[in-house]
Amino acid sequence: MTDQVSLKDHGAPKASSLQKTPTGISGLDALTFGGLPQGRPTLMCGAAGCGKTLFGITFLVKGIETYGEPGVFMSFEERQEELSTNVASLGFDLEALVEQKMLVVDYVRIERGEIEQAGDYDLEGLFVRLGHAIDTIGAKRVVLDTVEALFAGLEDSATLRSELRRLFAFLKAKGVTAIVTAERGEGQLTRYGIEEYVSDCVILLDNRVIDQVTTRRLRVVKYRGSSHGTNEYPFLIDEQGVTVLPITSAGLAHEVSQEVVSAGVPGLDAMLGRHGYYRGSSVLVSGSAGTGKSTLAASFIDAACARGERCLYFAFEESAAQVTRNMGSVGIDLQRHRDAGLLKIEAARPSLYGFEMHLARMHRDIDTFDPAVIVVDPISAFRGPMVEVNATLLRLADICKSRGITALFTSLSSSGDSMSDSERNVSSLMDIWIALSDVESNGERNRVLSLLKARGMNHSKQLREYRLTDEGIEMAPIYVGPEGVLTGTARVAQEAREREAEQARQDAVASRRRVLERRRLTVERQIAELQAELESEEAEVTRMSEQDEVHATNRDANRSMMSTLRGDL
Repeated sequence: MTDQVSLKDHGAPKASSLQKTPTGISGLDALTFGGLPQGRPTLMCGAAGCGKTLFGITFLVKGIETYGEPGVFMSFEERQEELSTNVASLGFDLEALVEQKMLVVDYVRIERGEIEQAGDYDLEGLFVRLGHAIDTIGAKRVVLDTVEALFAGLEDSATLRSELRRLFAFLKAKGVTAIVTAERGEGQLTRYGIEEYVSDCVILLDNRVIDQVTTRRLRVVKYRGSSHGTNEYPFLIDEQGVTVLPITSAGLAHEVSQEVVSAGVPGLDAMLGRHGYYRGSSVLVSGSAGTGKSTLAASFIDAACARGERCLYFAFEESAAQVTRNMGSVGIDLQRHRDAGLLKIEAARPSLYGFEMHLARMHRDIDTFDPAVIVVDPISAFRGPMVEVNATLLRLADICKSRGITALFTSLSSSGDSMSDSERNVSSLMDIWIALSDVESNGERNRVLSLLKARGMNHSKQLREYRLTDEGIEMAPIYVGPEGVLTGTARVAQEAREREAEQARQDAVASRRRVLERRRLTVERQIAELQAELESEEAEVTRMSEQDEVHATNRDANRSMMSTLRGDL
């Protein structure tokens, strides 16, 4: 396989016209913009224990397994049995590859005493032996480990330079892509100070110890005919092989999403204005000890897994089992998500690696698991220069943003209300900052949540009390008393006082209503009595009128009768 690797995803400059051979080592091909120079030797130098041999073997094994290119490993220090045993922990089966005729492991013993006795030394024999191994299996890749052992019998610098040139020329003539390992010299890249000048590509490995923490770093010192990453990059050697992290910063050109995902707490969603976090955003949850930072993170993961999304939880203070058990006590069942393969918890002590190594490990895990959500709990567990911590977090945040991963980071805050410089620096990297705190009043402590920032959201500015219940986090309704936000028993007492005042007011209104009702009934009764009296008087007047009419009728009748009796005409 000799095609150049596409570098678009890495944001690298355009690849040069120089033909390159992909190493198959994660990250190394990205920072070399395609791999090692094809058909040319590369010098890989470094101090003892920095991983030169493992790099060389990984280059050969990946070449066989990934690209179908046979390889030759010529060792001047270790036998095949020793090498097979040493790399078995990386999952490499050298003996099987040898049996398949895809790999030749040749141990060449060089004794300085024998050379001195003979008085002459050249590489003709080695060329014949190496050439035969290459031709036997049609090797495309070669590793020579190490050049110091090969030239142990030479002290004359002119002869040494000449033989080195002959060796590199021989490898070029055979058309193989080669790695030649070399020991780091005092004040120079290599012991003889010559190898780097005759090499087309030089890679320096470093094994640095700072504050009792070891970090392996890699730097491409020289690459003829090609641009390359010029920084130092951490690399990791573990049971999954060699991983290089070629990321400095993904920049600010990443895509943004309008999609909103729930924080897992309904009350918090409402405070965020858009009912959740923007997908791909970075969220910082800070707070003092015991305020529920991990629980808030677990709530977010629970909601994400419920949507069928894959989540990666990096725990730096608790084991995976401990995290799962503790979240079960507040009604968050993480075990079912782990069983379903949606949740993976990676637990490690911060002191196990340096910052860069942790970043490399997390980057590899993200690559492998491809999560939609990650949680880092807590970032405050990392100790060291704040500049390095910020740089590491910035890289991780950029990795997540470039992939659309929503990342939640928890951080242990310092005591008191004052914000430390470290908190300010870290918060500037985040899109959303949620502060959890304890509020002490009436002899008790209560938990309060506030949103300090939420980029792109018209979020709530209120303080909200919350409780850790058997069913997760429960946000209390907003309550602001005459002296501000009340929490805990102060809130309960104030609410009781308000209920009593309301009841008293309702009782007074009811009493007034009863008095009014009695008056209304009295007035109605008086009206009824007056009405009856009026009706009675009216009836009497009517009766008297009727009597008057009868009297008039009788009077007229009597007068008529008397007139008749008198004979009036």
